[in-house]
Amino acid sequence: MSAELERWRLVLGRYAKGQLGEAPAGSEQARMEAALDYLYGREYGGRGVREPGGNGQGAGGPGAGGGGAGGGAGGAGGGMSGLGSGGSGPSAPALVTWLSEVRELFPRETVEIVERHALDRYGLTELVTDPELLERLEPDIGLLKTLLALKGHMGEETLAVARRIIQQVIDELRRRLEMEVRAAMAGRLNQHRHSPLAIAANFDPRGTIRRNLRNYDPEGQRLVLAEVLFFQRNARRLPWDIIVCVDQSGSMVGSVIHSAVMAGILSGLPAFRIRLVVFDTSVVDLSEHADDPVDILMRVQLGGGTDIAQAVRYCAQLVENPLRTVLVLVTDFCEGGPPSNLIRAVRELAAARVKLLGLAALDGEAAPAYDKVMAGQLADEGMEIAALTPGQLASWLVEVTG
Repeated sequence: MSAELERWRLVLGRYAKGQLGEAPAGSEQARMEAALDYLYGREYGGRGVREPGGNGQGAGGPGAGGGGAGGGAGGAGGGMSGLGSGGSGPSAPALVTWLSEVRELFPRETVEIVERHALDRYGLTELVTDPELLERLEPDIGLLKTLLALKGHMGEETLAVARRIIQQVIDELRRRLEMEVRAAMAGRLNQHRHSPLAIAANFDPRGTIRRNLRNYDPEGQRLVLAEVLFFQRNARRLPWDIIVCVDQSGSMVGSVIHSAVMAGILSGLPAFRIRLVVFDTSVVDLSEHADDPVDILMRVQLGGGTDIAQAVRYCAQLVENPLRTVLVLVTDFCEGGPPSNLIRAVRELAAARVKLLGLAALDGEAAPAYDKVMAGQLADEGMEIAALTPGQLASWLVEVTG
């Protein structure tokens, strides 16, 4: 189906089926239609318009603003299932799922239109006006992303509840990541020396078996462990400045969350100085808050344009010792300004021998959608390009600063 016909399907909703047929079940087109129908179907349902098939529910359509939203649609995929069509009184979990789906499927400009219509035109304000309802939701990374997207619409009471939820999710995320990161940054195992510290990650199985062979019980056919051995880790002192520069556009929300947590973890390690910068078309230095991921996330403003070159130039001003500086740029590489400006800024940092890492994703899945052409041009200038989990980033830092 041509792009023009696909857009007409989004504008007309289920009323397009008679002439244009149905999109394949589970396809991106079908999911986009369902996401718009979930909201704009309320327009027809409220007017008593019968849908095709006669059950009286509405559909997405031009009268509902579907032309503005659907006409600009056409982005990358994700996953949604089980959302009903329009109608009054959707559950809050369904709203969270729907908002997440919209942000995955549509371009930023369309997302802004749809979210504004949802809040202002159709009264789907439960998540931003009802703190008691918000308290009942299960705290998880999906809800965290939704709260970050909508926090600008919240009143003080609801915002206080949202902050507690954000704190709870971040504490759990940090707990899971901190041991992994600290182990990677602590230094390599010294397999010639043992330590009195009983750290499971440093366990020496062969040495433990050899040391306890005299305690073997032939009758029970078991080895009695009188002494358990653990390797010593080589102490590492890494006098490096780590500058984490994060794109806060809406599509990068998962990476923004993990970048904030990583900055907090790295800030607690000795001999590190962490600088944290977030950007869209402006640049905000949050270095003084780098040890507090929740404070960082409450300050970021998701959405807007992207000027990566401006952010990189700002970070260049923070470099004091190029030979002991790592710049980690977290972005989808979709530059809003002239590409030549960004290429020049990266080239200059590489020439100064700053270590450069461009992350198309920093999250638990490391499955990015990014501008591969722009990323390739920066790689040609000396920036290593990757998509990493936080643990993989920690291992990379060990390698480049070792």
